[in-house]
Amino acid sequence: MTNSAANTGRVLWAGLRALLVLTVVCGVLYPLAVTGIAQAAFPGRANGSEIKDGSGKTVGSALIGQTYLTDGKPDPRWFQPRPSRGLGSNSANTRYRLLLSGATNRSGDNAGLIQWVNDAKAAVIRDNSVNGHTVKPSDVPADAVTSSGSGLDPHISPEYAKLQAHRIAARNHLTPAQVDELIAAHTEDRVLGFIGEPRVNVLRLNIALREVATAATPAGASD
Repeated sequence: MTNSAANTGRVLWAGLRALLVLTVVCGVLYPLAVTGIAQAAFPGRANGSEIKDGSGKTVGSALIGQTYLTDGKPDPRWFQPRPSRGLGSNSANTRYRLLLSGATNRSGDNAGLIQWVNDAKAAVIRDNSVNGHTVKPSDVPADAVTSSGSGLDPHISPEYAKLQAHRIAARNHLTPAQVDELIAAHTEDRVLGFIGEPRVNVLRLNIALREVATAATPAGASD
């Protein structure tokens, strides 16, 4: 009986020591080491790929899209992202609020999806047609009327960005050529030259747009 109790005590003590050692190694030392290496080698990615504006204020993440709304409607002064019911919204471009993530999970012949795409296409044509420039249905790329798989894609295609150029120019006292230069400067190539498609980060583009538009806006002009 005494030997049994002693054996049990040794086993429990060994288990407790193992628990303490593993807690320190796996719960303290390893996380600290990984965090230290990440902060030293990849500080931007380790901290959430934050994007800062010209004043140094964090305005979002390079990995999560935003919408740009005024009174619940797309603000015509800014480039708009892919349609999504998962993006948070902001009107001042200084914060974002994540609502949900996920695709529509509807088949290509789903009546609801077809109606959603048709409505989105009509809205894109209406919102981006300005005096002297009318958007044609054939000009509307797929990413302008469909959400991404996650619903949080921070990028749009260069084609969708260029489709918005005339509206952006008209609303920000710029020329279409100036807007096209901004788009070209913020178009990212395929990863390693062959993976994926060229893309434009909407938040980075809008930050650059704000700087150019602020400098170009005549004194006393209103939106």
